[in-house]
Amino acid sequence: MTTVDDASRPSRIAGPDEGISAEELQLAARNHGIPLEALRYDVTPAGLHYLLVHYDIPDVIPAAHTLTVDGAVERRLALDLAALRERPRVSHRVTLECAGNGRALLHPRPVSQPWLVEAVGNAEWTGTPLAPLLREAGLAPDAVDVVFTGADHGVERGVEQDYQRALPVADALREEVLLAYEMNGAPLLPQHGSPLRLIVPGWYGMAHVKWLRNIRVLTEPFEGYQNAVAYRLRRDADDPGVPVTRIEPRALVRPPGFPDFMSRTRVLRPGLCTVDGRAWSGHAPVTAVEVTTDGGVTWAPARLDEPTGGAWAWRRWHYEWTPEPGWYVLGARATDASGRTQPVEAPWNRGGFANNLVQRVEVVVLAE
Repeated sequence: MTTVDDASRPSRIAGPDEGISAEELQLAARNHGIPLEALRYDVTPAGLHYLLVHYDIPDVIPAAHTLTVDGAVERRLALDLAALRERPRVSHRVTLECAGNGRALLHPRPVSQPWLVEAVGNAEWTGTPLAPLLREAGLAPDAVDVVFTGADHGVERGVEQDYQRALPVADALREEVLLAYEMNGAPLLPQHGSPLRLIVPGWYGMAHVKWLRNIRVLTEPFEGYQNAVAYRLRRDADDPGVPVTRIEPRALVRPPGFPDFMSRTRVLRPGLCTVDGRAWSGHAPVTAVEVTTDGGVTWAPARLDEPTGGAWAWRRWHYEWTPEPGWYVLGARATDASGRTQPVEAPWNRGGFANNLVQRVEVVVLAE
C-alpha cells in the first residue's frame, strides 16, 4: 500500500563534495530571489521581490474567498474581502526575508531551497490590522497561540498538511500586524498570496502566511509541522531546537560596476565609486553599517541615509571608495540598536536558517 511517505523524503545534509541536486534546482526554478541590482529601489517592484512557495499556488477566487476566525473566541467571525476592505485601512513598508536565506553558503549544506543572499524584498503592504479583529472575536482569557492557515496544501517530510504557522497571542496582538490585500498599491498577485495574506513585521517570511483562509485561537501551544518541526534552529536531528522568529541583522551590497555573465564577478574602471546597499533587522533599528573591501580583514564605517520607510523597512547606506587596479572582495555588516552584529563566520544549524553571514562580492578593477 502506498502512502505519502512514498512521495516525501526525510531532511538531510549534503555530503562533503555533493553538488546542488536536480531537486534543489527544481525548487530554485520555482522560487526566486531579488536581483541584487534591484537594491536600488526603496520599494521593491512586485516582480523583483523574493518569492518562496512551499507547495502549489492555490486556485483561489477573490470574490468567493472568506476568512474565518474561530477556536477559543467568544464569537466566530466570517468575513469576505469586501468586508475586510471596509475595515480601517493602513499601509506599512516591511522588509521580508526568507528564514533560509544564506542556506547554500553553509558547510555542510542542508539540502533544501538553495538560497544564497537574495531571498529578500521591501514592499508596501496595505490591509487592515489583525488585532482589532481578534479583539472583536473575543479571545479566551487562557488563549496561548493564534494559528494561521493558508489555502496551499502539500506533503513535507512525510506529513500531509495545509500550510500553517502560529504566533503567540502577544505577537498576534501587535498593532502593526496586518491582514494584507494589496502590495505596492495593487491587489496581491497570485504568487504573493492573493487575495489575502498575513504580514508580521520583523519576523522571517515563514510567519507571513499567504492565501490566508482561517485564523484559529488555541488555549495550548500549536504543535503543527511548520512550528514544531520545520522552522527551528537545531544542531542535529535529535535536538528539539528553538523556534525561528525575528530577522537577524543583515546588510547587502548592491554590486557595483558590471558583471561577468557566468561568475557574476564585478568589473570596475578606476576612479571614485559609491558603494551602496540596504540594511535591516527584525530586532531593532539598524544603527551602523561597516564596509570591507578586503574580504573582512579591515572595516570602515559607511554612512546611513535617513530612514524613508518606517520602522520595519530596510535602510540605505553608502560608502565612497577609490580603488586602484586589482582584485577586491566587498562586503558589509549591520549592527542594530539591540547590539546584534552580523557574523563573519556563520554558526551552523541543521535547517540552514537565519544565516546572516557577511556577503562576499568579488570585484576586479581594470587598469587604465
